[in-house]
Amino acid sequence: MNKPTILIVDDEPRSVEALERNLVDEFDVLTALNAKDAEQILADNWVQIILCDQRMPDISGVEFLAQVREKWPDVIRIIISGYTEAEDIISGLNTAGIYHYITKPWQPEKLVMVLRGAVKLFDLQRQNELLAIELRLSGNVAQKRVDDRRKGLQKQYNFGDGIIRCKTSPMNGICSTLSQIAPFDLPVLITGESGVGKELVARAIHYNSLRWNKPFVVQACGSIPPEVLEAELFGYKKGALSHAVQDFTGMFERAAGGTIFLDEIGDIPPAFQVRLLKVLQEGELRPVGSNQTRKVDVRIIASSQNELEAEVAAGRLRKDLYFYLAGVTIQIPPLRERREDIPILASFLLKQAIDKIGKLAAGFSAEAISCMKRYAWPGNVRELQNEIERMLVMGPEDDILGAELLSPKVLMATSPDLADDLSILSGTTGTLKERIEAIEAKILRESLIRHRWNKTKAAKELGLSRVGLRGKLERYGLEREDTPENDTLLAKTA
Repeated sequence: MNKPTILIVDDEPRSVEALERNLVDEFDVLTALNAKDAEQILADNWVQIILCDQRMPDISGVEFLAQVREKWPDVIRIIISGYTEAEDIISGLNTAGIYHYITKPWQPEKLVMVLRGAVKLFDLQRQNELLAIELRLSGNVAQKRVDDRRKGLQKQYNFGDGIIRCKTSPMNGICSTLSQIAPFDLPVLITGESGVGKELVARAIHYNSLRWNKPFVVQACGSIPPEVLEAELFGYKKGALSHAVQDFTGMFERAAGGTIFLDEIGDIPPAFQVRLLKVLQEGELRPVGSNQTRKVDVRIIASSQNELEAEVAAGRLRKDLYFYLAGVTIQIPPLRERREDIPILASFLLKQAIDKIGKLAAGFSAEAISCMKRYAWPGNVRELQNEIERMLVMGPEDDILGAELLSPKVLMATSPDLADDLSILSGTTGTLKERIEAIEAKILRESLIRHRWNKTKAAKELGLSRVGLRGKLERYGLEREDTPENDTLLAKTA
């Protein structure tokens, strides 16, 4: 282990020799008889401590150490002197930043203890500098990571590839409109059924706007008491509420410079709508329990699955709040109105499910995709996502996911027009025989798919002979829609 280096500066050779003799066992000792030589040694060596005599011919110890402080501020500076004038001590502390003032005659044990303390101080200073550098570097690294993540999100939510759809999708026109309005700070109202991806669209607007490198925060507004919603959005001061043990920053301030997404805005209690509108119009809020207002700069994107114009007409939503929010209104179609997107969307969701669950799959069979396209998906993309995750869990490892893995409700859908399971029973057209035959066709198809078109197993389950089953299949025109070749093709493209 290297010894700490100490520089002794004294114009008396005997004093230098005495100090060196007592310190050489524990320190690497360098010596100088004048300030000029000492300065050269400091320039050529890494010195931790300098022990300097106060009375020297050309310059005092305090004056020399003051110069050392400017050039080599890390060196621990100690004065040793036979004189103890208070003025010298004060000057040394103030001017030269002296660590210690040792008087002559000195005691070897006490001198070594002082120097050991000086070494510890030097090490602590170095560690502090390294930590400060590390913190600065960490801050830069953290900032770069944040910037890289935001750029990744901006790429993920672009209107070209970020919103999954096919080339003929009804979403194409919507995405074109979104790309036009995203850069401008207009309020946007996104409407559509639950599960169609309103939050995804809101994120896409944010990450394609000029606010993309600022926060995007989400606040669900449904079924929340007005006082709780106000506290969540505007924040509160300590003691303002029964649970307020400290100040709380609300969503509006957390989204400063960025975007706040108010999900299900139509469910905001009437008692809170006036306060929200005032904040939106004036750009100022007052936390609960505070007497001071604060400026806020955020872009508002809101969503609702309800017809807000009907809510206004019924008096449940203020007209002025509605017209503020509906600067631009975007209607997202349900999945049943864009069935052509289902194959590419299912493939994307399967990849997400594989990453999430950690189980591999080779893709979907053509029959599975065909069944998905016939089903109405009342829960929209969210329901499709859940169905695909279920298929992945229930299906074979690293193999094609067949239609038999789909839920019975999906398998029972025979066509886009009859996709809501047994909705045919409530119809007003068709004879009794026609209605019963439609239901029978659905049951036959569901059973065959579940048994992978094994007619023997399906016939046994349904209480039919193979001949009887074959006759019904011919009667209803039921046949398997995919082949092994189609399975393989879909597996490669999924």
